[in-house]
Amino acid sequence: MEKSKEKAKSNVSIGQIFRTLIWPRKGKVFTGLFLIILSRAASLVIPWQSQELLDNVVPNSDMSGLYNVLFIVVAALFIQSSVGFLLTKLLSVEAQLLISELRAKVQRKILSLPISYFDNSKSGELVSRIMTDVEGVRNIIGTGLVQLVGGTLTAIASLFFLIKINAWMTLFVLLPVALFAVIALKAFGYIRPIFRNRGKINAQVTGRLTETLNGVRVIKGFNAEEQENKVFQKGVDRLFENVRKSLTATAIITNSSKFLLGLASAGIMGIGGYFMMEGSGENSMTTGEFFSFTLYLGFMIAPIVQMSNIGSQMTEGFAGLDRTEEIMNLDPEDDKAVRTIILKELKGDIEFKDVSYSYDEGKEVIHNLNFKAEKGSITALVGTSGSGKSTIAGLAASFLTPSDGVVTIDGNDLSKVNLSSYRQNLGLVLQDDFLFEGTIRENILFPRPNATEAEVLNAVKSAYVDEFTDRFDDGLDTTIGERGVKLSGGQRQRITIARAILADPKIIILDEATSNLDTESESLIQKSLAKLIEGRTTFVIAHRLSTIRQATQILVIEKGKVEEQGTHDELIIKEGRYHQLFTYQSRI
Repeated sequence: MEKSKEKAKSNVSIGQIFRTLIWPRKGKVFTGLFLIILSRAASLVIPWQSQELLDNVVPNSDMSGLYNVLFIVVAALFIQSSVGFLLTKLLSVEAQLLISELRAKVQRKILSLPISYFDNSKSGELVSRIMTDVEGVRNIIGTGLVQLVGGTLTAIASLFFLIKINAWMTLFVLLPVALFAVIALKAFGYIRPIFRNRGKINAQVTGRLTETLNGVRVIKGFNAEEQENKVFQKGVDRLFENVRKSLTATAIITNSSKFLLGLASAGIMGIGGYFMMEGSGENSMTTGEFFSFTLYLGFMIAPIVQMSNIGSQMTEGFAGLDRTEEIMNLDPEDDKAVRTIILKELKGDIEFKDVSYSYDEGKEVIHNLNFKAEKGSITALVGTSGSGKSTIAGLAASFLTPSDGVVTIDGNDLSKVNLSSYRQNLGLVLQDDFLFEGTIRENILFPRPNATEAEVLNAVKSAYVDEFTDRFDDGLDTTIGERGVKLSGGQRQRITIARAILADPKIIILDEATSNLDTESESLIQKSLAKLIEGRTTFVIAHRLSTIRQATQILVIEKGKVEEQGTHDELIIKEGRYHQLFTYQSRI
């Protein structure tokens, strides 16, 4: 983690942006730059033709020349608006596609990080990093690039002409403005439901993402990272399609405004030309150079105003990419260079050899632990809260890596074993019976989405889930709400057991699976657990000592050490710490 932190300190540079974002899309970017130059060149036609109008057409009363000027200006406006629309389709949509890809990439990276990272991070912050931070790309690839380059070119060109020309004229025409208002109202009526639907899609994607992060232990325990990656990818693809539609409509509004409001300028040129040729008294007009100068001045000032906004947008974009880069530089949990051992056939023999573990440097919570859990055995971990039971289970599940010593699986150092090959043989039933929003069937199918109906029904019967689903109108297709809020604790727990049975693991970890349940629920769960652990290497963390009488071995953990070890009968005869705990609970 220290190595990762050092990497995370570096900021995203212009060179990195160019190499990772610009260069891979060089074809579209350079096409966009060409279109920007074409668009800005077309935007300068009005001041140029204004000078032609005032210096040549008007003095000579050349009506044919006037028509030529109007034709050139309208053509240039059409080119500018059309190119602007193409730029939005090309660069802005490309930026949104890149955002979609980056979100999926960051989510994939976060799911690859170790449990310790999630223990030190808030899920809401991680959601923000995935959904919001990458938004800054839009300002770099899309609108920011267009406005920055285009505005700079326009300002430089306008400044060049301003040196030569000096004119001013304020113009207004109602018809193009009214026409634009009608188009805008129609377009906004079309866009409004798109934005409304986007809010729903975004809520669904964010909600599922939050569940994914909160249920990361279940996901990792069932080796389901790739499955979640696919679910999230489908969500962001839907979001991208919605954004693409709104961008098209927005482009029509934006560029029709340029064209129609530009027509107002063209109309004024025609009206002004007529008055300067035919007008008299108050209707006469002169000083063409001043008119052209004013137009060029507007073209120079507008980009400067825009660039003040672009600066803050670009800064925000770089800040978001900095935070994204911090995550992307972190070391993954399943480092292929270190975890080179792939388990093809797993027996299930787990051994702790002189294992110590520290969450914080210098503060060991597990001290020189030695024991062996053979294939098909049941190892029960008992002791007071904070004694280190869950840490031992975390080490066995490969969620944690020993600070000293080694945990082995079938004689292989677990810290060097490919996690996917190990965790596909691992099943979890946790005290926090985490369920996803959806149906009972979908939750049971989570570790094996392609399981047959017969396999599902076998898991349902083995975990006594049918005891309550048979009473539901929709049976296994009953929607249970977020985290299974519509079910009782015992019902939720039986679903998690059915899920583990369907996974058919070689190794089972039960973390206080029967705590805080009523007697009837506990009895049913004990029966389903008996089916689950048959022939499997099992670790059981239990406060209720009456539930572990049949354990192969019981480890009494106190202050991170094994204080006593043996079967239930052996430890009772010893009359030590286990006898003391068991006797105390029997009196309650």
